[in-house]
Amino acid sequence: MTWSLTFADALPARPAPLWTLVKQAGVTAAVTTIPDGPEHPPVWDYMHLMLLKQRFADHGLDLQVIESAPYSLIEAIKIGGPDRDEKLERFCELIDNMGRVGIRVMCHNFMAVHGPLRTSFTIPARGGALVMGYNHALMANAPLTPYGEVSAERIWENMEIFLKKVVPMAEKAGVYLAVHPDDPPWSPIRGVARILITPDALQRVIDMVPSPHNGITFCQGTISSMNADIPAEIRRFGRQKAIHFVHFRDIEGTPDNFVETFHEAGRTDMFEAMRAYKDVGYTGPFRVDHVPTMEGEEQVTPGYETMGRLYAIGYAKGLIEGVNKLP
Repeated sequence: MTWSLTFADALPARPAPLWTLVKQAGVTAAVTTIPDGPEHPPVWDYMHLMLLKQRFADHGLDLQVIESAPYSLIEAIKIGGPDRDEKLERFCELIDNMGRVGIRVMCHNFMAVHGPLRTSFTIPARGGALVMGYNHALMANAPLTPYGEVSAERIWENMEIFLKKVVPMAEKAGVYLAVHPDDPPWSPIRGVARILITPDALQRVIDMVPSPHNGITFCQGTISSMNADIPAEIRRFGRQKAIHFVHFRDIEGTPDNFVETFHEAGRTDMFEAMRAYKDVGYTGPFRVDHVPTMEGEEQVTPGYETMGRLYAIGYAKGLIEGVNKLP
């Protein structure tokens, strides 16, 4: 039987030409963020989620992943703010309503204070295309943030509190938690620890509250920047059925100094990576990530412009065809 993945793409919450373009490239599923802020309904609201799901469905796309967890909820949980317990209750309500409307994956992260970081968005790549990178030497003398020093122990404690509260709700709702590794995988940054900076740290999350609903987003670029063997790690986590979502990209460099690449030009054997997904039977949501900005594009959203992602989708589809023709 021919093997395939669920091709998804990161799309804005409102209809845009990109919705149609990615469908033409073979994408069938959507990944989006929940519109957040005082001008929107609460992110956990059932009607808000139901209408979001149906907006994509009316355009022929299946909204399968919320990425990332809304900042208004998750940040207080990561650092253990005074309203942490209230935010945990609302997060559980969000997971419950995701399950009710049929959005099955929550891609969350535990990157406290900073979130994903880059020190340049305009590094020249092949033919002058623009890519992103991180060089910690440029951050070494940066001041502490207003949060001061935040220890790894404190973030791990809050991770455990989060998982013990949310995983049972995810099980009940039929939603799969997919934690994203810390990007860049370097600690600390401006006094704030990063905890998910090795494959073993991702395993620690899985083992902390064992459940089929507690797993990871296998972000190939971030895990590659950990100097990890990508096909081996796909097999490690895939055999545990712990991969709930995939980001397909690559880099060159080290955890503290790396540059993103065209998908076929990085350090990873991408064909072997795709074969590993097939070997472990992964068929869930999969999206290309952090694409180069190509000639003529305005670089409004670095890593998420249009032509690079269409190129990357075609490349990934070609890999799948090749894997399926192996004896």
